[in-house]
Amino acid sequence: MKFLQKLGKSLMLPVACLPICGILMGIGYALCPETMQGGEVSGFLGMVGFFLVKAGGALIDNMAILFVIGVGVGMADDHDGTAGLAALASWLMITNLLSTGTVTTLMPKIADDINKTLAFNKIANPFIGILAGVIGAMCYNRFKSTQLPNWMSFFSGKRCVAIISGVVSIVTSAVLLFVWPVVFGVLISIGQGIVGLGPVGAGIYAFLNRLLIPTGLHHALNNVFWFDTIGLGDLTHFWAGKTSADVSWSLGMYMSGFFPCMMFGIPGAALAMIHTAKEGKKKVAIGLVASAAVCAFVCGVTEPFEFAFMFLAPVLYVIYALLYGIFTVIVSLVGFRAGFSFSAGATDLVFSASLPAAANTWMILILGPAAFAVFYVVFRFAIVKFNLKTPGREDDDVEAEKSAVLSNSDYAQVASIILEGLGGKANVTSLDNCITRLRMEIKDYTLVDEKKIKSAGIAGVMRPGKTSVQVIVGTKVQFVADEMKKLL
Repeated sequence: MKFLQKLGKSLMLPVACLPICGILMGIGYALCPETMQGGEVSGFLGMVGFFLVKAGGALIDNMAILFVIGVGVGMADDHDGTAGLAALASWLMITNLLSTGTVTTLMPKIADDINKTLAFNKIANPFIGILAGVIGAMCYNRFKSTQLPNWMSFFSGKRCVAIISGVVSIVTSAVLLFVWPVVFGVLISIGQGIVGLGPVGAGIYAFLNRLLIPTGLHHALNNVFWFDTIGLGDLTHFWAGKTSADVSWSLGMYMSGFFPCMMFGIPGAALAMIHTAKEGKKKVAIGLVASAAVCAFVCGVTEPFEFAFMFLAPVLYVIYALLYGIFTVIVSLVGFRAGFSFSAGATDLVFSASLPAAANTWMILILGPAAFAVFYVVFRFAIVKFNLKTPGREDDDVEAEKSAVLSNSDYAQVASIILEGLGGKANVTSLDNCITRLRMEIKDYTLVDEKKIKSAGIAGVMRPGKTSVQVIVGTKVQFVADEMKKLL
């Protein structure tokens, strides 16, 4: 759980880039529906809309790369850019080794299996981005101080991190070469198995669709239900102008349930997060989730909202996916039918309403507010009941420590006393700092004298593990850290 929370916090920086992109795309699609629905882009407003869509898509479409660098730097011990470079090296290595062209050259039989080919077509996804980020950060944390023989000394320390992450990525790619298509195939089989369950099957699909978003494996199910992998093609038949009489299922049932959830459920959940945010952090929560909610309503881009909390509060994300499943069953039963060519936002709802398979689209006026209320109540209850760390509810350690006052303004003396209390420089193996703390790794914890350290006038000492010591200094920590580095 601590790993997921650390991962969630490291995703906050790249996620913070997404809401503005979503808003640009939402405005752009409203001004230029042709960008989403097809057709010639014309007129001044159309050109402006097209421009805004492309501006927003520049980051939304490359979200995985944002995660690569954000996770790499965010999970590194001292947030060094070297970890981001190592993560990018890992991403390039994995996505190139597992590209369809490379894989089908290594294993030609894969080209004969459309499901396996499809699996590798979708390899450049957020899950691989996060995985590459973790590889880069872990390699940095483990090998940043590595000493190599003299004849290879140029590659000692941080310079070897990207090389090692590349080697780890090769091994990871070799494992994924066999595992990824198997998992993808299993999900396709699951999709085939639930097709005959009617509305309940549609609900199971919607639940799994959201649940698998972080891994990118939702594409496996999407191709079963939306396209013609097994001859179903809910999306393709819907937009081809067919009706339920032309197919063997209620056309649109595998898309319709997403509309109330994305258009109204996400804004309801976002409002719950804002209302439960801590005092002093509500503006931060509003800035992150409110803009993401607007993005989801207008054009159905949900990633800015989902990645803002899925790793901070994974239990809440499962609940979120479950609500999609429940609403999809309800929507299927009451006969609301709408489709999307891009995603389940207001833009697609308006343009799909005129298609032959569309039915009872007016029900969004009932289903939407219901979804808003349910998502709000469920999210608010779960957040408060289980004290979940959603945006605006993160731990206050840093904020509290910012008020810590260093009673000694002689930073060199403070550093000298702390180092003495740590057992001398021979006992310190690494030093870095965050906003308020010095973070040290030590050899022998029995040599640490906390009273001596506190005598330097610092606010407190923490011992997270036998080889870890953290000294709470406050906002003057950088000056103390600089002096300690000189002494070391």
